[in-house]
Amino acid sequence: MKKNNYKKIAKDVIDLEILALKKLKNSINNSFNQAVTAVVKCQSKVILCGVGKSYLIASKISATLSSVGCPSFSLAASDCSHGDLGSISKKDILILISNSGETQELKPVIQFANRNKITLIGIVSKKNSTLYKASDIKLFIPEVKEAGLGIVPTSSTTESLAIGDCLAVAALNKKGFNKKNFKKLHPKGSLGAQLKTAEDLMIKKKGIPFINENSNMKNALSIITKKKLGVLIAINSQKLTTGIITDGQIRRSTQKNNNLKKLLVKNIMTRNPISIDKDTLASKSLSIMSDKKITSLCVHKDNKKTKTIGLLHIHNILDANIQ
Repeated sequence: MKKNNYKKIAKDVIDLEILALKKLKNSINNSFNQAVTAVVKCQSKVILCGVGKSYLIASKISATLSSVGCPSFSLAASDCSHGDLGSISKKDILILISNSGETQELKPVIQFANRNKITLIGIVSKKNSTLYKASDIKLFIPEVKEAGLGIVPTSSTTESLAIGDCLAVAALNKKGFNKKNFKKLHPKGSLGAQLKTAEDLMIKKKGIPFINENSNMKNALSIITKKKLGVLIAINSQKLTTGIITDGQIRRSTQKNNNLKKLLVKNIMTRNPISIDKDTLASKSLSIMSDKKITSLCVHKDNKKTKTIGLLHIHNILDANIQ
């Protein structure tokens, strides 16, 4: 076979899987709503179980559910008859995945669930199968043509994986799970970095270089040199933020004024500095800095823009590997 033909094989496989997903889309019914409600209302764990490739898919779906606030784990059906049935409690939701619904290893799990009145959700493509008939909630996945000799599990496994993603995203929406919740479960890695906020990276109050707007520039120069941040936040007698001074401003003012040290901070500062909410994503903060050609942002909360609670410097963002 010529190498060029491999591209056609790839496209044919993708076409078959797209067709499978279209069939799956058309098969979604009220049973899916019931499954989502059951998963969200689960008082314990959502347990996914399968055999072979279905077990691998079960593990992926389980991981996705856990990541969106639905505690979950997966079990290999072949291990359940050797003690792992003890992992399943009456308050759990059990999701079994099987294309045929007649896999021998699943039958003891089905019997255990039915005997103990454990809610059973079946993801299956045979309506006359043991799993379909025994399931409290039936998630039917249409029979589809497999790629590779017509027997290699490909299109059917794509359906199973997709219905799992649908469950997780629907559960996420029903729970009102947001990016802030998601960040708590993903503190590390690239996802954790993308979800960091200004509050996570900002210089806290004790470290902010505040100076009274009526102070002279001699005092300001001393503080900006000591703090080594290249910026000062000016406040009034009520401790409300009124302005900002950068080392760049100071250099430019030195060229224009021979007696800079005698001037007051309020005569030099830029009034009404840009301030962001503490929950602003760090990536968004970096974008603001880039657009405004600045290196620092004041941070506030509850729309109180003149009450600075933090200072976000571009170095804080870059050190966190956020781009």
